[in-house]
Amino acid sequence: MSDIQGELVQGELAATGLTDHGLEAGQDNVRIFGLDVHNPVFFVSAVTIVAFVMVTLIFRESVGPALESLRIWLTSTFDWLFMIAANMFVLFCLVVVVSPLGKVRIGGLEATPDYSYTGWFSMLFAAGMGIGLMFFGVLEPMYHFNNPPLGIAPPIVNGVLVAGAADQAREIGMAATIFHWGLHPWAIYAVVALSLALATYNRGMPFSIRSAFYPIFGERIRGWTGHVIDIMAVFATLFGLATSLGFGASQALAGLNELYGVPNTDTMKVLLIMGITAIALGSVVAGLDTGVKRLSELNMVLAVLLLLFVIVLGPTLAIVTGFFTNTVDYVKNLPALSNWIGRSDGAFVHGWTTFYWAWWISWSPFVGMFIARVSRGRTVREFLVCVLIIPTLMSILWMTTFGGTAMNQFLAEGYTGVQQTVVDYVPELSLFAMLADLPLAPVTSFIGIVLVIVFFVTSSDSGSLVIDSITAGGKVDAPVAQRIFWAVFEGLVAIVLLLGGGLAALQAGAIATGFPFAILLLLMMYATWKVLCTEPR
Repeated sequence: MSDIQGELVQGELAATGLTDHGLEAGQDNVRIFGLDVHNPVFFVSAVTIVAFVMVTLIFRESVGPALESLRIWLTSTFDWLFMIAANMFVLFCLVVVVSPLGKVRIGGLEATPDYSYTGWFSMLFAAGMGIGLMFFGVLEPMYHFNNPPLGIAPPIVNGVLVAGAADQAREIGMAATIFHWGLHPWAIYAVVALSLALATYNRGMPFSIRSAFYPIFGERIRGWTGHVIDIMAVFATLFGLATSLGFGASQALAGLNELYGVPNTDTMKVLLIMGITAIALGSVVAGLDTGVKRLSELNMVLAVLLLLFVIVLGPTLAIVTGFFTNTVDYVKNLPALSNWIGRSDGAFVHGWTTFYWAWWISWSPFVGMFIARVSRGRTVREFLVCVLIIPTLMSILWMTTFGGTAMNQFLAEGYTGVQQTVVDYVPELSLFAMLADLPLAPVTSFIGIVLVIVFFVTSSDSGSLVIDSITAGGKVDAPVAQRIFWAVFEGLVAIVLLLGGGLAALQAGAIATGFPFAILLLLMMYATWKVLCTEPR
């Protein structure tokens, strides 16, 4: 999420103070050592995070195996919970779209949209872009091509490419990738965003996660029930963000190693995260600075230019036709991919799908707050259709362009650069291996590194804003030191997870925090239904 998105969230938080339910942004706050914090949300969250960082650093050798065991246990034991929850979110959105409830207008009957369709779609597109697309855009399609799910035969047998199997593996590889970046993640975000939007604009409550649960818990959200909800939201957001930062640091360093020979070591990863976090701190101290806004806008421009570059100088016809065929293949395989019962591809379900659903759930407070902010004045039907469809189509285009190009390089040209990164499983090199086979590789690879780094900076800055607003009881004028605290510890959590177990530890962190929050999202969905049923249409 970009810094401009952080400004939009901050603007909305400022607009929601005293409410008709007696909840006030910043109530129960205490001042201590110059800080203005929401007691006890800030203290419990901060102490727990500090303790986690210290314990992980002290017992570094033991943390990695422990996190890996936790990841395996959660994904194998509760895969059904994640799969059922994600499916229910999609079905919930579709049911609301076709029901009379879709006529409810966010903000009330007389509300008008704050943004034009062009501006709104652009911001939805911005919310869908991030480090994840840069990291997995090339890697994932090729990985699923090599190791197709749903019992599809591998395309390479004893080192020989099997033509018929290759076509089927290509289809399912793209469908499986889009499955992880399509309707399901955006349905997760849509449930959170719609719940917050209705609570804020239709019920006049503070722009806070706990507000979404008022239809279920009533005034109890002012006490420990609400505190626990906010604390869980902080943990989910922090570890989801740390996962993205860890992926970004690994990919950026891999690119620097390829281009300039920078050593790809743990020490350099730590230094890189520290350096980028320091840049983010500059933004935090200066506020929503014009320079950083321009940097965010430049980042989006560079992302679009890189996308267009690959489309034009890559296999253009294959990309254009692939966009449509991949969309059809995704819809065709969606029921099978969504079903976890009787599957023979446990590695795919546990290693990919369960991780993704947990990751998206952990990100949902972050992205949901932004989407809610920019969607006032839309009908619920309009909101759900656009939030699900527009970002899904952009993800299909991105994955088709980058992943489809990598597949074409291997199948049509015999280029094995990307294929080798998958076989050796060096995921952070996949993007640069694909770009290496296109013209101007040094330039485009450099742009790729810049994109990852700036996504890192803007995510850290906006993430610290969102977490600080939760821990400060919805206040936006809390001391800058608090945002500095969260920005620093976002970077520290990413560092200790990388040192404690690498990318597997990052995944474990996202899954561990996404698991309890998945249960909260199911309750949030029920609360949203209750609100919709009582709203005028």
